[in-house]
Amino acid sequence: MKIVIPGGTGQIGAILDRTLTAAGHDVVLLTRRPARDGHVHWDAATLGPWAEKIDGCDVVINLAGRSVNCRYTPANLRAMMDSRVRSTRVVGEAVAAAARPPRVWLQMSTATIYAHRFDAPHDEATGVIGGGEPGVPGYWAYSVEIAKAWERELERAGTPRTRKVSLRAAMVMSPDRGGVFDVLLRLARLGLGGPVGGGAQYVSWIHDQDFARAVAFLIEREDLAGPVNLAAPDPLPQRAFMRALRRARGVPVGLPATRWMAEAGAFVLRSDTELLLKSRRVVPGRLLGAGFTFGHPEWPEAAADLVRRSGRGGMDVLAA
Repeated sequence: MKIVIPGGTGQIGAILDRTLTAAGHDVVLLTRRPARDGHVHWDAATLGPWAEKIDGCDVVINLAGRSVNCRYTPANLRAMMDSRVRSTRVVGEAVAAAARPPRVWLQMSTATIYAHRFDAPHDEATGVIGGGEPGVPGYWAYSVEIAKAWERELERAGTPRTRKVSLRAAMVMSPDRGGVFDVLLRLARLGLGGPVGGGAQYVSWIHDQDFARAVAFLIEREDLAGPVNLAAPDPLPQRAFMRALRRARGVPVGLPATRWMAEAGAFVLRSDTELLLKSRRVVPGRLLGAGFTFGHPEWPEAAADLVRRSGRGGMDVLAA
C-alpha cells in the first residue's frame, strides 16, 4: 500500500514508518522540515503540492499537532488547539479534492478526552467524556476541548468515499530516546520513580509494537469507523505502574513526590503535571470486541521488554 503520514517525523511517526516500511509498504511523511527521501514539505495549514501525495494513496494517518510535552500556558494550549484543528481540516480538504481518495483515514486523537476518573474504566461505549469534573484544574477542561475539536474536525470533513477512524491513543511506550518511556525510565534509574500525588491515578498505556499492530488492524477492518481506544487492556494505578517499571529496571526503591514536588519537577522539565496527575483509566473495548489480540497486554511484561530493548537494564543507579 501507499501510506501518507502527515506529521510523521515525531516518535509515533517513527514507530509507524519503520514498521510499515518493514512490512513492504510505500510510506510518505509530510513534514515542515524534509530531511531525506520519503519526506515531503507541507505547512500543516494550507493546501499545496503535497496534496498530490494523498490523491491515489491507500491510507492517510494524520499525526500532526503541537507536542503536549510543554508547559500548559494559554499560548501553548492555543497552539495545541490550532495545530490540531488546522492540520485535520486541511487533510480533509486534500482527501475531499482527490480524484482517487484513500480508502481509510486514521486520525490521531487522545485518551485525554475521557474524564479524570478512578471508579470505573472508559471504553468507547460507556466512557465519560471529560471537561466537567469537580476539583481538577480548570485548564484540564481545555485539554478535553482540544481533543473534542480534533475529532469534530474529522467528522465534519466531506469525504464520503473514505472511512474515518479517530485513534484515542493512550501513552505509547517505546524504547526510543526522548519519548515518555525514556523519561520514566530515567526517573526510575535516579531513584525518583515513586508514587506521585499518592499514586492512585490510573495510567493508560500501549506498547509500541501493539500500537503499530493495532493501526495495521484498523487499516484492514473495513467495519470499524469512528472512535477507537488504542490502549492496553491493563491500565493500573501510577504507584503500581512505576513499581513494575522499577522492578524491570532493577531499582529497589522510588522516592514519592507530593503534588507540589511534581509541579516543581514539571516546571524544571518544561512539562505539565496533567500528564502525571490525571487519572486515565481507558480500555480498548472496540479492539477487543473486533478480535484484536495484544502481544503485550500487561504492564510488568511490557516494561521488561521495553527495558531490554532500550539497552539500559541492570543496576547502575549510582552511575546514572
